[in-house]
Amino acid sequence: MSGSTGVMAPPRPGPTPAQRMPSPYSLPLHALRLAGKCALPLILWFSAGELLRWAILYAATELSHGSWWQARLVVTLVLVTLVILLSMTVVTGMFLSLRRALWETRARKQDGQADESFRVSLNRVAPAFAVIYLAWELYYRDAGDFYQMDMFHNLDDELYTPILNNIANGTDDKTTYGMGLVGLDWKVSLAAMAVTFGLRMLFGRLVEKGSGKFSGVAAAFAEFSFMFCGLNAIFTFTQLRLDWASHRSVVASTTDAWEHAKETVPGWEAFWGWVADIWPHVVDALAVPLTWLAIAVLVFGSSMDDTRRALRGTRLEQGVDRLEESHDVTQRAVDRMIGGFMERWVPVVNAFRITIKGGMALFGFTCLLYVGLHVGADYLDRGVRTLIGSDVPYMWLVVSRPVGFVKDLLLTCLTYCVLAAAFDIAATRARLRGEDITA
Repeated sequence: MSGSTGVMAPPRPGPTPAQRMPSPYSLPLHALRLAGKCALPLILWFSAGELLRWAILYAATELSHGSWWQARLVVTLVLVTLVILLSMTVVTGMFLSLRRALWETRARKQDGQADESFRVSLNRVAPAFAVIYLAWELYYRDAGDFYQMDMFHNLDDELYTPILNNIANGTDDKTTYGMGLVGLDWKVSLAAMAVTFGLRMLFGRLVEKGSGKFSGVAAAFAEFSFMFCGLNAIFTFTQLRLDWASHRSVVASTTDAWEHAKETVPGWEAFWGWVADIWPHVVDALAVPLTWLAIAVLVFGSSMDDTRRALRGTRLEQGVDRLEESHDVTQRAVDRMIGGFMERWVPVVNAFRITIKGGMALFGFTCLLYVGLHVGADYLDRGVRTLIGSDVPYMWLVVSRPVGFVKDLLLTCLTYCVLAAAFDIAATRARLRGEDITA
């Protein structure tokens, strides 16, 4: 007879998803899992952000016209800056909603690491977010939305009526619609730049010391305000600068050398024409996804502006050591020369190094899904508009906004889910191999 008592032992629980080595090819399924699990908070964050964004832009376009125009433009710049801060808040909130569902978050909790509160995360993310946002000129969308709303909001008062009056009176008066971001007088702009620069230095020092509950957000606000005030001065002086630069001997000799190369070097013009055509597609397909992944990883708790980490393992790392050992004057000079380049590309390189820890397939799949979602959303939007169709005059002034809202909602939520899933797979694979995702 058998010595068994007939009672079966309970089956041992298998490894949790955070303990299994995930495949890079599971990225679409993991992204859909995150989308299903976090759909409600993602929709709420996006919807609330769009509503507040519309309200602030509407107020900005309303205030940017009338008497005391220069004073109104100052308020307009403040409101547009608030739009960017709102975008930063919504992005942070959406990624934090996804962070709660990540395998990596579960593993960190098991190791005793507690999640940051929303306020702490936003204050930590704000300064670096501002640098990335400005370096990649992501504010163009905000400026474009302001311009479009200003055009439709004041279509009759600022466009058609002045044109008809000018035709009738034989005058050539110019309208002011669309000038809310660049119409500030250069003297007022320089004064505002001085004030915002002082605020930026003050809050930057507070961020370095780690003091102040909202010092990071305040530093980001000062950074964006300084940029918008600077745009007005640049808009005023750009033509003067171009006229001056075109007559400098260095510029003239460089232009002559370039024209000579085009005439004498075979294939020179064709090669650079090909580069000019292909480079924007390379940026959109590779650099832009990594830029948004850098923002996601920044929200998830990792630093993305570490130059040493971006160059680790290369010969350029020795150059960083020598630069840190050099004189302060040398460091400031190098920062002025290549500071903008580093602010733009260091986060991208760090995002690439994080993604590549999950394998080259994960990097390629992330970029492919990112581009595929945007291309597919454009075709879907075109198909829906064609399917709706209408011969009713002005009907699309009413229908266009809801259709665009649904498209942006789906595209934004799915894109953020893909980025969060890419980070989660890379971090989990690195952790199970005993590596540090931030190294």
